[in-house]
Amino acid sequence: MNREEMSRIAHTDHPIKSPLDDDSVSRLLERGLPKDGGRVLDLGCGGGEWLLRALEMRPGLRAEGVDTSEVALAQADAAARDRGVRERLVLHHQKAEDFVSAEPFDVVLSFGAAHAFGGLLPTLAAARRHLAPGGRVMIGDGFWERPPSQEAIEMLGDFADLATTVDRVVADGWTPIDGHVSTRHELDAYEWACWGSLAEWALDHPADPDSSYALEMAGTRRREWLHVYREAFGFLSLVLRRTPDGA
Repeated sequence: MNREEMSRIAHTDHPIKSPLDDDSVSRLLERGLPKDGGRVLDLGCGGGEWLLRALEMRPGLRAEGVDTSEVALAQADAAARDRGVRERLVLHHQKAEDFVSAEPFDVVLSFGAAHAFGGLLPTLAAARRHLAPGGRVMIGDGFWERPPSQEAIEMLGDFADLATTVDRVVADGWTPIDGHVSTRHELDAYEWACWGSLAEWALDHPADPDSSYALEMAGTRRREWLHVYREAFGFLSLVLRRTPDGA
């Protein structure tokens, strides 16, 4: 079983691939999306769930998603057709950092994909290249709620604490106009959903040659969460606008 297929199964019951519940996603989209029309881009869209919900929320919106996973993009395409928004969605199979568009976007999204750009600030730099004047960036990334172990840093990345993370974003020329710190319930629900879904798939398919591997990986990821990073990891979502020069 490759990583893409494992991710698809793990997110069966939690299609937003970040520790956010449905109410939090809806509130962030309501705050970040244009009220009428507009163009939105998701850098690292995966299965496209953010874009699908945005298109359902705003009938005049048009969206584009970029990802390297053919499996995830096929999933996004099928879901868009099922949900009646496919004619307003364009999907690009390529690296998000290489994506070029002739037209800017009113909103640029990137949740849980900062690793593809080398961190939070490089992700914001990529978003800036695609953003129309007066546009908004919606971004989600990790931070450390408590001092992490070296093992947690090696596993998830060298994040900063919440205040330092926001300070760095502001110093980079952005003004937060809304945000959300994932609750303990959201963080735990995400992990239980992912590794529970993967384990259940394995238990339901004992004859599949990947069953034992999937069950082992579900157990490994669950133990890593509980023993290595659960008490330290947090997740921050921000809605941002560019700070005027000289402000």
